[in-house]
Amino acid sequence: MRRVRLLVLNAALGPLDYRVPAGMAVEPGSLVIAPLGPRQVLGIVWEAERLPATEVPDARLRPLLEALPVPPLAAPLRRLIEWTADYYCASLAGVARMALGSLAALRGGATTTEYRLTGEVPARLTPQRAVALDALHDEQGSLRELAERAGVSEAVLRGLVGAGALEPVTVDTDRPFPPADPAHAQPDLSADQQEAADLFVEAVQAGTFQPFLLDGVTGSGKTECYFEGIAAAIATGRQVLVLLPEIALTQNFLRRFEARFGVPPVLWHSNLKASERRRAWRAIVRGGDHGGAQVVVGARSALFLPYARLGLIVVDEAHEVSFKQDDGVRYNARDVAVIRARFEGIPVILASATPALESMQLAEAGVYRRIALAARFGGAQLPAIEVVDLRVAQPERQHWLSPPLVKALKDRLLRGEQSLLFLNRRGYAPLTLCRHCGYRFQCPNCTAWLVEHRLSRRLACHHCGHEVPTPEACPECATPDCMVACGPGVERIADEVAERFPEARLAVVTSDTLNSPGKIGEFVETVEAGMVDVIVGTQLVTKGYHFPELTLVGVIDADLGLEGGDLRAGERTYQQIAQVAGRAGRGEKPGEVLIQTRHPEAPVIAALASGDRDAFYQAEAESRRDAGAPPFGRWAAIIVSSEDEAEARDAARAIGGCAPRLPDLMVLGPAPAPMALLRGRHRYRLLVNARRSVQVQAIIREWLGGLTFPPGVRVAVDVDPYSFV
Repeated sequence: MRRVRLLVLNAALGPLDYRVPAGMAVEPGSLVIAPLGPRQVLGIVWEAERLPATEVPDARLRPLLEALPVPPLAAPLRRLIEWTADYYCASLAGVARMALGSLAALRGGATTTEYRLTGEVPARLTPQRAVALDALHDEQGSLRELAERAGVSEAVLRGLVGAGALEPVTVDTDRPFPPADPAHAQPDLSADQQEAADLFVEAVQAGTFQPFLLDGVTGSGKTECYFEGIAAAIATGRQVLVLLPEIALTQNFLRRFEARFGVPPVLWHSNLKASERRRAWRAIVRGGDHGGAQVVVGARSALFLPYARLGLIVVDEAHEVSFKQDDGVRYNARDVAVIRARFEGIPVILASATPALESMQLAEAGVYRRIALAARFGGAQLPAIEVVDLRVAQPERQHWLSPPLVKALKDRLLRGEQSLLFLNRRGYAPLTLCRHCGYRFQCPNCTAWLVEHRLSRRLACHHCGHEVPTPEACPECATPDCMVACGPGVERIADEVAERFPEARLAVVTSDTLNSPGKIGEFVETVEAGMVDVIVGTQLVTKGYHFPELTLVGVIDADLGLEGGDLRAGERTYQQIAQVAGRAGRGEKPGEVLIQTRHPEAPVIAALASGDRDAFYQAEAESRRDAGAPPFGRWAAIIVSSEDEAEARDAARAIGGCAPRLPDLMVLGPAPAPMALLRGRHRYRLLVNARRSVQVQAIIREWLGGLTFPPGVRVAVDVDPYSFV
């Protein structure tokens, strides 16, 4: 008789032992179905010595029901799952679940029925049917997916099927992906680019762990350099993973990839249809041969997928905060990517024009190999940067554009060039109040004001998604037409531009307006065709885009990111403004950047104005060293939440009351979190600060392991936190 230990994908159950019936072949990493009482559960066969459990006599073991027809999770991936769970104080089951991105794919190949438009117009064209027909051009999917995309009910679509306007199509879920050609369109690289590309090719061919920091100014051609490493991996039959911080960036990346390799890569992100996720997952486990996935481009969740033969990992825009997950398993994909490369024995490239301070320190220590690209490709020059002191060059009352920025915009419009105005604040105004009684619109679920969105006529919370229509009268005093917008959002800036320059063609770019790959592609094509004069956008437009006719960037409020006392506020502000500044002058025409600020003497603003990035990083490093902050010290947050405020407070006090008193470790709190109410839950925080040598995770596990909490209390641990709200 044989027995195996399962990691069951339910953190509450813990490891379980089972008997392997005769004729069933399993090994560590195999995915199996096992009985649990009257239910069936999915489990992963794990090494018993690495997964302690209560021993059960052989006679009590129940037999496994089925071994699923997919390859087992390889040892390097199992070690990555263990490391991630240990480092981020998460459950093994929670991390392992991310490797099984499509449960439907575990049952093997199949066919499915999808629907598409036939081109026929039904005899009875109701308004909802008309909406569906307009929305579903070039779309194909299940009725549920199409209904979601069109914003109509499935019944409407079933009516269109009956009327002959939609037709069923049988689709092979395992149909192959077209192969990429590493020699399709080989680029003409500069000497510096070629030197970097050669290093990446050598590293891929060597097949050993080598972490690179590709540190190149905006427009220096970092993508073209690591594309050569990708080409080398494809040529040797290895797979490549490219991580991007935002789904919005994928559309631009896809175009560049297809131009270089002849076909698009395989996508992996949360917006994929269920059938697309199933097909992609099965292609990933199949490997790069016979129509499998050669290159996968995705968001952070793509990091844990079971690649058959991984040969290279690239983390683009590696400084981005979006790589840190703030719920569930709170991991940083940039750091875990390096660990996966180490377990796999392959190179990893972190590419950025503004690397994170942690990455720079690791490069200085010799852990990462830093490759610098100091000049833009093709002779393009970095833009001239000018700081506009808003205390001197004041905008007009209830306006937000300073006279120098207004003049620069006018000059660009006269010359037929494009401009970008950047403000990292969605909507029309961050706060709306009643001018009669002072009532402020606040989210009922969060400690946050409702943000006015005039384009969609709604007030919205950007934390929980709560929305209400903009009221005609104040709900407190019933005074009609009394709402006052306080402060600017991108919509308000766009209104000001339209007021000053009515002939200007505007594009407002936020996650509200560009919420699908199709809309992003349409925006890029419109700008490239010269049909937009002024782009007004949030951080969505700060990276990845190349518009040769864009010669002016205006930063509306450079001080916005410095508010709130965040540990990384200065670094984030520098990165964000440097990235948006890099959109200017990427073609033959010179670029100009105007940074509006009320604090021109602030170190981050002075560094941007002088172009002295190294001095800024050095000063930032010294302040972090003095504070014992990362990368020189360790931070971990413990977040306690409950729908009952007293329950959350008592639980947080219980945790604080038994906090460890150890040298080289300090516990701050508990205290109400800055966002004290979030999605209907009251929140308290404790912050742990320790030296690098302290095993913070082990201390926290022992500390919290002896405590019990009411069922309504959640206790989350965030190691290396990025958000302090």
